[in-house]
Amino acid sequence: MKISDLSIKRPVLASVMSLTILLFGIISFTRLPVREYPDIDPPIISVVTFYRGASPSVVETEITNILEEQFATLEGVKTLTSSSQEQGSVITIEFELNRDVDEAANDVRDRVSRIRGQLPREVDDPVISKVDANAQAIVWLALSSDRHSGLELSDIADRVLKERIQRLPGVGSVIIGGERRYAMRIWLNPLRMAAFNLTTQDVEAAIRRENAEIPGGRVEGAEREFAVRTRGELNTPEEFANIIVSQNEGDRVRLGDVADVQVGAEDERSLARFNGRPAVGLGIVKQSKASTVDVADVVRATLDELRASMPEGIQLDVAFDSSIFIKDSINEVAETILIAMVLVILVVLAFLKSFRATLIPTVAIPISIIGAFVSAFFFGFTINILTLLALVLAIGLVVDDAIVVLENIYRHMEMGKDRWQAALDGTREIGFAVLATTISLVAVFVPVAFLTGSVGRLFNEFGLMLAVAILISGFVALTLSPMLASKFLKPLHGTGEGWASRSFDAFFDKLNHIYERILKWSLAHPAVLVFAAVLLVAVSAVLFKMMPSELVRPKIAGLLSNWLSRREGSTLITPTGICSRWNRGWALCRNVKVFLLHWDWVLAVRDASQTASSLWGSNRAMNANAVSRKLCNRCFRNCCPFPVCWHL
Repeated sequence: MKISDLSIKRPVLASVMSLTILLFGIISFTRLPVREYPDIDPPIISVVTFYRGASPSVVETEITNILEEQFATLEGVKTLTSSSQEQGSVITIEFELNRDVDEAANDVRDRVSRIRGQLPREVDDPVISKVDANAQAIVWLALSSDRHSGLELSDIADRVLKERIQRLPGVGSVIIGGERRYAMRIWLNPLRMAAFNLTTQDVEAAIRRENAEIPGGRVEGAEREFAVRTRGELNTPEEFANIIVSQNEGDRVRLGDVADVQVGAEDERSLARFNGRPAVGLGIVKQSKASTVDVADVVRATLDELRASMPEGIQLDVAFDSSIFIKDSINEVAETILIAMVLVILVVLAFLKSFRATLIPTVAIPISIIGAFVSAFFFGFTINILTLLALVLAIGLVVDDAIVVLENIYRHMEMGKDRWQAALDGTREIGFAVLATTISLVAVFVPVAFLTGSVGRLFNEFGLMLAVAILISGFVALTLSPMLASKFLKPLHGTGEGWASRSFDAFFDKLNHIYERILKWSLAHPAVLVFAAVLLVAVSAVLFKMMPSELVRPKIAGLLSNWLSRREGSTLITPTGICSRWNRGWALCRNVKVFLLHWDWVLAVRDASQTASSLWGSNRAMNANAVSRKLCNRCFRNCCPFPVCWHL
């Protein structure tokens, strides 16, 4: 082939072409984002509707049922789930994978606009949003203290930490979990109100009337003008207590006469604890194209600077880091790649019995593997478990073409030709066969990239990465391998006089003799051989049907979560006692540290040898509580966590 002849005659050109592939592969590798699996998230639309003060039953009949009837007839709807909660309704619509999420969102908006008049007037306009799986927090920081209250921690998290974290590279937004904002709490006394003949509406109207900023206009003069500002907003409990609620014949009833005014949290519907102390969570959400591992590393590197900016007595810990498990998974696959590469090299060395001959096909491994990252970069892929598994499989395939070329070149050397001429003639003779082998292997794996559904998205990157690695190996086998053979190849067989070489040859001679006997017996008994083959296929089919099936094998990340659902109307006190008993039970388990959080978010931490490792949050309903624990690194690597559950 011309490209092989050119590579042999121009060795510098052949080397530069391979080095270029290697260089671009390294550059692409450093710029690829890292995640656990490819992006296979389906298009999901969420519709949230708030109805202040309404019970779940009213929300279901007045809002949820009406909206569900409209959404059920949308095109491409896969699943439709709804939840009617106190003061609001949440409807989640999952569409088929081939449905464009923007078009689906527009269709949902059209349906909502049609029936807006059928909803109660007091209902807020439904909020329609696209659910982005990347919009979840990848790292949760726990802000806790023994000296400061949840209000003070929330204020520090909002004014001091949030803005600084948002400026970090790769950070999209910051969620404050378990937040308790400052508010003026007015506790009405019904007996006093009845004595003054006042209602709740009277108090509300008075507060709205007195606590307001009213435009004051301006004062104009001959040469100057002034803007007038009326200071109507109240800031202290004393100012609120002096609000006049009613006035009759000189008798004034102030707010302080019928209520107790205090500074407190907006509501008492959430409670967070970290190590038994009041806590607030800071959830870091990465940008859509940012790498989870890179963002987590940047956040960890900034912790010391953030701690220095906080008052004394406040601790900032990493309570959950999703990059830990991703790093562990990626590192294990990377170790598998190195082990596979070493084993392939050793096997090739055992058969060729020459370090020089082994070097020629071995060079194809790093060039093909690293070069495949170029395609991953331009196709928008990520470094994940499946792409790395594709490279593990490719290691055994990329050396095949180079070995075939090498063997044919050596055969020509045995005819008495020198290395240079043997490389030319041997590569010309075998070039089209190598090309056909490469194309046939690519034809096997490329169709995997065109599968539809969740499986297709999952294996799209797997198939293309493997196909590109095989293509590069074919290119290296026809360019770099013959060039190296023309420079370094020496006779391989018949030169070893050591006991290892003689034993190796004797073993394969015996193996060849055994195979010859089996082959002769098979040719003499074709019926038995066919029957055995059919029986094997039948047994395999039966076993295949009996085996359980799943999309992805469940992973054990060492995290155990407990969820507690409470009856409607129950307060914060009831589940707090239950979770405290759970806490004491988990404390008896070895290698487990227990951290709990009620209501909105979950806390868990590894043992003392690790920093905090698991905290996550969401806007959960009033009737949901959560408790989560993290097994220590040694425990979940060396044993299954389920016996720990039985122990509890």
